[in-house]
Amino acid sequence: MREKQKVAIVTLGCEKNLVDSEIMSGLLERDGYEITNQKEDADVIIVNTCGFIDASKEESVNTILDMADYKAKGKLKSLIVTGCLSQRYKEILMEEMPEIDGLIGTGEFDRIVEVIKESLEGKKPIYIGNPIFSYEQNLPRKRSTPFHSAYIKIAEGCDNSCTFCVIPSLRGKFRSRGIPSILNEAKDLVAQGVKEISLIAQDTTYYGMDKYGKIMLPELIDELSRIEGLDWIRLHYLYPGYFTDELIEAFTTNPKLCKYIDMPLQHSEDHILKKMLRPGRQTDIRNLIHKIRSKVPDVALRTSIIVGFPGETEEDFEHLIDFIKEIRFDRLGVFTYSEEEGSPASRLPNQVPQEIKEKRANILMEVQREIAQVRNSRFIGKELDVLIEKYDKKNNVFIGRTQYDAPEIDGEVFISNIQANIGEIVKVKITHSYEFDLVGEGIKSESTK
Repeated sequence: MREKQKVAIVTLGCEKNLVDSEIMSGLLERDGYEITNQKEDADVIIVNTCGFIDASKEESVNTILDMADYKAKGKLKSLIVTGCLSQRYKEILMEEMPEIDGLIGTGEFDRIVEVIKESLEGKKPIYIGNPIFSYEQNLPRKRSTPFHSAYIKIAEGCDNSCTFCVIPSLRGKFRSRGIPSILNEAKDLVAQGVKEISLIAQDTTYYGMDKYGKIMLPELIDELSRIEGLDWIRLHYLYPGYFTDELIEAFTTNPKLCKYIDMPLQHSEDHILKKMLRPGRQTDIRNLIHKIRSKVPDVALRTSIIVGFPGETEEDFEHLIDFIKEIRFDRLGVFTYSEEEGSPASRLPNQVPQEIKEKRANILMEVQREIAQVRNSRFIGKELDVLIEKYDKKNNVFIGRTQYDAPEIDGEVFISNIQANIGEIVKVKITHSYEFDLVGEGIKSESTK
C-alpha cells in the first residue's frame, strides 16, 4: 500500500484564519493525506497567510521563505500559499517568489486537494477569484485547538468601510451563516468534548442583518445555549454600532454567555473616529459602556486601539490616555497604525512617523499595565469557575482560564490544592492577582469530586 503523503499547515493571523486551516486539514485527511506537525517530514507545506498590516505581511513572506528551505533540508515537494496575502498579491507572489508551487485565495481554499495534486504534477495552479466562500457547506474540519475549546465562524467578510482596513477587498462583503448550519456544527463540536465555543466574525454584532433582515445574535446565543454539554459561549469582535439592548440583556440573563466583551473601538477622539469612518463618537461609546457596566457589573471589557493614525496630534494622544484611564478596560490591545496601500487612510495627510507611533504604543501599554493590575485584584477572595487547560508537573499546579479570559490572548489562573481533569470546569478561590494572571486554590464541589 502506498504511503500517505504528509501535509503540514502553518497558520498565521487571526482565529478566522485558523478555522480555514482546520477545514483544509479536514478536507485533506478525508482525501487520504496525513496531517503532520513535523515540517521536515512533510511532502507538502501550506502557509495560510495574513495580509492585514505591514507586520503581518512581513511575517507571512518570511514564513514562506523559511518553509521553502525544507525543499533542500527535508522531503518537501510542494509549497502552497493560501489566505489573505494570496488574495491580495497573487501576481507579485508568483513573480517574485518562485519557491511557491500554488496559490489559493480566501474564496477557494476548499479546493486545496485539487491544488496540491496539480502542484505535485509540476503545474503551478492559481485559484484566486472573488472572496465569496460560503460556510454553509457541510465540510469536514480537523481541529487544532484543545479538545475542550473551539471557534465557530458565524459570518465572513465585512460591510464596514473603515479607512485603515482592506479586509472587505480580501474577504468580500459581509455574509451571515444560517443558524441551522451553526447549530449543527456546535452540536458536533460538543459531541467531541468541546465545553467552550467562541463565536467569531469580522463584525459579530451585525450577524443576521444581511440574511434575516435584522440583528440575530441574541437569538443565535439563545439557540446555542440550549445545547446540553456546552458550558461557555464567548463572543469576539462586537462592534459598538450594533450593540443592542437585547444583546446586553443576554449577558445579564444567559448563564452560558461569558461575561466577556471584546469590542474594538480603535480610538477615543471624534475627529479621528470620523476619519477612520468608525461607527459612533465619544458620547456614544461612553454611554454604551456605562449601560453595559450598569447592567452587567462584573463584565470584563476588552478593546483594541490604534495609535498614530494620520492627523493624531500629541493632544489627541493625551486625550486618548485620559480616556483609557477613565474607562479602565480589563484587557487592551494597542496597535501602531499601518499605512496600507489601497486603503483610503494611506492617502490622508499628516502621516505620523513610525518612531512616534511606537513611543505612543509603549506609553499606552504602560498605562494599561497599572489598570489591568488593579482590575485583576478585584477577584481576590472570590470564587470563580475555571476551565482547566494544562498541568504543570514541575510546580504541581493546574492552569486554566476564567470566563473573563479568552484563549491564547488573555490571562491564566494557576491553581494549587486541587485534583482535576483537563477540560473540566472547577471552582477556584482566588488568592493572588498580577497584571494579567491569577493564582488560586481549588474548592471542593461536585465538579471536583
